[in-house]
Amino acid sequence: MASTPYAVRVGMIASLTRMSFTPPPPDLRKLQAAWEEWERGEQAPGKVLANLKTAGLGVVLAQLVESGWSPAA
Repeated sequence: MASTPYAVRVGMIASLTRMSFTPPPPDLRKLQAAWEEWERGEQAPGKVLANLKTAGLGVVLAQLVESGWSPAA
């Protein structure tokens, strides 16, 4: 059987399916930096959203809601 650049060993796939992924904790500095880039007009909206998601905005918002936090008036 000829090998192609796309040939993948079955054992490799099995080991990949057993791997678990634990996302890193939210990074507030990265969240703030992404927001500030948006405010300065340095990043496109899609890139800003991707950076906010990668930095953990969803986790931060969920924790704030769970804790009952509300912004100061």
